[in-house]
Amino acid sequence: MATEGSERSGSSDGSIEVDGRSVRFTHPDKELYASGTTKSDVLDYFLTVAPLLITYAGGRPVTRKRWPDGTAEKSFFEKNLPGHTPDWVPRVSIEHTRRTVDYPVLDSPATLAWFAQQAALEMHVPQWTLEHEEPGRTRRIVIDLDPGEGVDLDATARVALLVRDLLTDAGLDSYPVTSGSKGIHLYARLDKAVSARGASAVARRIATSLEKQYPDLVTASMKRSIRPGKVFVDWSQNSGAKTTVAPYSLRGRAEPWVAAPRTWEELGDGGLGHLHRTEVLTRLDAQGDLLEGLEVGAGQGTRRSVSASRARASGRRRASSSSPSSSSPSSSSDSSGDDDPERHTPTDPVVTDLAEYRRKRDR
Repeated sequence: MATEGSERSGSSDGSIEVDGRSVRFTHPDKELYASGTTKSDVLDYFLTVAPLLITYAGGRPVTRKRWPDGTAEKSFFEKNLPGHTPDWVPRVSIEHTRRTVDYPVLDSPATLAWFAQQAALEMHVPQWTLEHEEPGRTRRIVIDLDPGEGVDLDATARVALLVRDLLTDAGLDSYPVTSGSKGIHLYARLDKAVSARGASAVARRIATSLEKQYPDLVTASMKRSIRPGKVFVDWSQNSGAKTTVAPYSLRGRAEPWVAAPRTWEELGDGGLGHLHRTEVLTRLDAQGDLLEGLEVGAGQGTRRSVSASRARASGRRRASSSSPSSSSPSSSSDSSGDDDPERHTPTDPVVTDLAEYRRKRDR
């Protein structure tokens, strides 16, 4: 659910107040990107797009990818909340094979401000949410188009258009997002919640169908050795154990690129590139949220909330720089989101599962 903007103010002790919460925020002028984007700039971006990040990443356990010394230095994934986490940050305990992990759950601009203090530039989430009576169910699927060596973003966009056509034939609206890293993420809304396994099955059959039709352009295989010159249609991101960078998240690249929603016209026009955080904010003013309709309950109020957040972002404060900007990694530094899952060689046709989904949806 989108918020109605975020109120914040500064204090002399290195903390800021965000929507009534006191959040420690130090070293605001520290450069996190070599191009000059500072920690304060990251905070402003997070708070401006807070209604959107909460809409598309909220209600899910968040794995953070952190760059305490900036994107030119080493990063690490962090799942488990560190011991110094403020008690007001919501959390969920999830049992994994070897341990139980306490994840943060994004619910407010204040939590995003705490992420900014931790230099958690990227937020990775599963597609399933915590809101359903049965854990692990989702009302959206994602297909990650990962270009192999020698494949540019325009060629990846051509595959995205092919995926869109398959989804359209199944009665599903789809939404493209340039990942801000290499490829393109395609989201589709499901009218009824399905299990993570069911969502994976739909995505997998799309991938294998395209692989059969366009073997010189598309692969659905997990084998990296056969990806050069092709686009890997990664269906596995729908697995209950996998995460994908959230829409509107920053990326930890040389520039502050964003996992940015795009129009289908842009994908068809050629000359596609990734978008900088400032470009995303400009586009939001002009176009609103291009993902509107993906999540149940997201609507025009989201656009108004972003405008309100951006207006308030002009009332900046300067925080104290007397304390270290980020803590050391917690005991959890597992990688997330971009790792290969178990290897499979899917062979089933796409039509069967999509037709079955449509049949059940229309009951």
